[in-house]
Amino acid sequence: MTDTRTLAPALHQAAWPGAPRQRHGLATLYGMIATWRERTRLRRHLEQMAKANPHLIADIGLTRRQVEAEIAKPFWQD
Repeated sequence: MTDTRTLAPALHQAAWPGAPRQRHGLATLYGMIATWRERTRLRRHLEQMAKANPHLIADIGLTRRQVEAEIAKPFWQD
């Protein structure tokens, strides 16, 4: 009888030749979601700061154009 636990990686490689063998578990998924939420939170905060206190943008070393570009990015983009 064949042990399917040892066969599964071989089947994966056969189905996707040249593909890296990576296992993405729930921890990786939760990490990605946490990163996306943090980016969203930071971009909202940056947007609020730019509206309420535009002089602070120069204090943190950014231009108005850089702030607008950062705010416009989708949450999945770094």
